[in-house]
Amino acid sequence: MPLEQRLLIIGEQIAALLDEFTPQAVALERVFAQHNVRTVMGTAQASGVAMFAAAARGLPVGLHTPSEVKAAVTGYGAADKKQVATMVARVLGLDAPPTPADASDALALALCHAWRSGVSSTVAGASALTPAQEAWRAAEKSAVARRLGS
Repeated sequence: MPLEQRLLIIGEQIAALLDEFTPQAVALERVFAQHNVRTVMGTAQASGVAMFAAAARGLPVGLHTPSEVKAAVTGYGAADKKQVATMVARVLGLDAPPTPADASDALALALCHAWRSGVSSTVAGASALTPAQEAWRAAEKSAVARRLGS
């Protein structure tokens, strides 16, 4: 199928999901350089379609690198998929890590975005930061202080 047709289908499906679930925001994994340029281009094109669909609905879009997501959820930016899945299950109070692995990754991305943007403090009447959010914010402040000090 030609690229433009694949992107059209991706866009239509994303639009349908946004209309069905009416999210408050959209979070995407920031595309980063890999050795396989073709994979990066395809991912970037699909991300662009998702950003367009979100912007067309007035939704804010957050972009997060894989290491930011891993650090937010596990406290370690180079955590492996099993560590991420385990922490996602723990944070969300699940009996077992979500499957497939892409589900854990998506939930980790959503958690990272909610914590970074403050969405979680307005959802379900929550008013205080969770311990994981507090640890993440403290680590973020420490990293900024180190960068400014050097």
